[in-house]
Amino acid sequence: MEAAFVERLGPPEEIRLGLLPKPVPGPTDVLVRVALTTVNPVDALVRSGAFPTPAPLPLVLGRDAVGTVAEAGPGTGFAPGEPVWTNSLGHGGRQGAAGQYAVVPADRLYRLPAETSPTTAVTVLHPGATAWLALFRHGRLRAGETVLVSGAAGNVGGAAVTFAAEAGARVLALARDEDADHCRDLGAAVVLDYRDPELTARLARAAPDGVPLLVDASGHTELSWAVDRLAPRGRLVLLAGPDRRPPLPVGPFYQRDLSLRGFVISHATVPELADAATAVNRLLARGALASRRVETRPLSAIADEHRAAETGGTPTGRRVILPILPT
Repeated sequence: MEAAFVERLGPPEEIRLGLLPKPVPGPTDVLVRVALTTVNPVDALVRSGAFPTPAPLPLVLGRDAVGTVAEAGPGTGFAPGEPVWTNSLGHGGRQGAAGQYAVVPADRLYRLPAETSPTTAVTVLHPGATAWLALFRHGRLRAGETVLVSGAAGNVGGAAVTFAAEAGARVLALARDEDADHCRDLGAAVVLDYRDPELTARLARAAPDGVPLLVDASGHTELSWAVDRLAPRGRLVLLAGPDRRPPLPVGPFYQRDLSLRGFVISHATVPELADAATAVNRLLARGALASRRVETRPLSAIADEHRAAETGGTPTGRRVILPILPT
């Protein structure tokens, strides 16, 4: 099969397009004929070796796949021809999605809702599941609470705004002023420009008692600033910033019973991923979850997309669809 892979971990120049043996599913696996994949920032971390994880070489790249079932054992619950998706390949010893076929453990594979566009779905699988788990598993968000989302105009941040608003939370969004209308369309009650010199005062007016939950999808939030924004017993969930080393103001942090949680979806359990998939499918079926800027590029562009993900050169909210060559 045609695939994008690396034979050793390293820079994007290690990525190869070529032929690999068609994978063979085990008794609890499903063989998926992949139609579409995409590139997530974590894919670049795995490919470079910056995110330690078992990586059988040659390693097919990619987390996310939308396609159809090609082969399925009788105990998997799937049947040939079913439209399906997955978002947890390419790490933890599993081969990735950027090939004509992918072997997916049945408990990591989900049905694509009827009438859902595969091109819409593939762009939101990873950010949508990440946002849901950050809000509800790790952030313990409840209806009626206020949540502050930093990086609200991005893929994960935008999905977080959507999910939080749908759950009945009051959403405060941090984004550029030019992205304010977009954030409001997603459900944000208040949008504040994170570059505004009056940001702290404006946020204090929007949440005089502090916010119970702050979800940082930007990777740039200073912990000292965040601690001051939280309500007593507030929660802070960090989703980004692999190279960040901001100081933590321990005194006010412990005196106000605050909690800090780092979260990467790579460590999510199979049941957690399944719960997130149910939530993602619910919004996909309603047409309520979609990426803001979508571009289709050939699979041969995957190295360029890895470079962009690695250097931060990807425009806010942009998602690229990489079609897989047909068999």
